[in-house]
Amino acid sequence: MIYKHRDVNFISLNESQYLVIACDSCGAIGLKENDIVKVPYNITGKYTTRVCLMEIISIGAKPIGITANISNEPNPTGDEILKGVQNEISELEFNIPITISTEKNMKTSMTALGITGFGIINKDDIVIDSIYKNSSIYSIGIPSIGNEVLENQGLICDIKILEKILKLKNIKEIIPVGSSGIKGELDKLCKYQGIEIQFEDNFEIDIYKSAGPCTTLIAISEGKLNKDFSVPINLIGKIV
Repeated sequence: MIYKHRDVNFISLNESQYLVIACDSCGAIGLKENDIVKVPYNITGKYTTRVCLMEIISIGAKPIGITANISNEPNPTGDEILKGVQNEISELEFNIPITISTEKNMKTSMTALGITGFGIINKDDIVIDSIYKNSSIYSIGIPSIGNEVLENQGLICDIKILEKILKLKNIKEIIPVGSSGIKGELDKLCKYQGIEIQFEDNFEIDIYKSAGPCTTLIAISEGKLNKDFSVPINLIGKIV
């Protein structure tokens, strides 16, 4: 049996476990001639990997491996991208294998990367589809794109923060926010769940802005979210 929830595919392995798959792509972000956003290649690798890992971890799954499809030469671009991939993996409490492919035939003028992540989860442990009326909706972290991701270090979410949120008993669902922005992700949630949201009158965050490589998380909690995560937290609204 195969089904999809948000950006994650679930493949039933047996009566008790799913294989989960998430992917992300990144183009024109690096140091090549035709790149639009100029950042070191390791940054490209790190944050593209973060997107996949956060999608997998946010549903309660354990990452078991990733693939890195680098559409550039092995050296120096490929090697530097892989340094970023490995750096992000080091944020986990365990190591996972990386399967790698690079472009060895053509000269490229733009950085291009695709990451696919794989995880395992027990069917009884999935952190989705358990939200209730009057649940509170919080944003954690500041939506950031392009060079803002580097400028806003200390204001954006990472794997460590996600793992802290998962440990809270009153958390019913966690949604990593990407290019759709907070509002876009909540619109999809409402359509999928058949719910409505009553938004707060004022909050110090742009809910329409892209959050790039999962720089923001949406946390749906039963009751107030009291934890200090060292990044900005905003109450967005509640489910009605």
